[in-house]
Amino acid sequence: MASLYYGTDVSPVTFPDRLLAYVKVITSTKLRRQESFTLTWSGDPDVAGRSSIWLHPSIPLRFVFSSTEPEQLVGEYLRTLADQANASAGLVVDLRTWEDAERAVSHAAAPVIPAARRTRVVRAA
Repeated sequence: MASLYYGTDVSPVTFPDRLLAYVKVITSTKLRRQESFTLTWSGDPDVAGRSSIWLHPSIPLRFVFSSTEPEQLVGEYLRTLADQANASAGLVVDLRTWEDAERAVSHAAAPVIPAARRTRVVRAA
């Protein structure tokens, strides 16, 4: 599990490594542009309901991953989350179902391979 340290709070919020990698990319992009937004998550077994934080460039943030290697992210899912972060509700993730959402988006965006076509042979005269 990865940890997100927010502000001066010494207790981190824990996320699966790959999910926090998505959040890190989106957060880094938005804060670099001086854009604030909310991050809301649910499905944390230690917390009833949902939690939200306001992400702003002036608030200290630290991402700690349990894996030493960077995660492989699905581009379409990253775009989906980025679109959410740009909406008025902000970025909303469910710790219980995010992998299903990632899988659904990645399968929907899978390239379509055309069926084999007959090749017409043209003979030189």
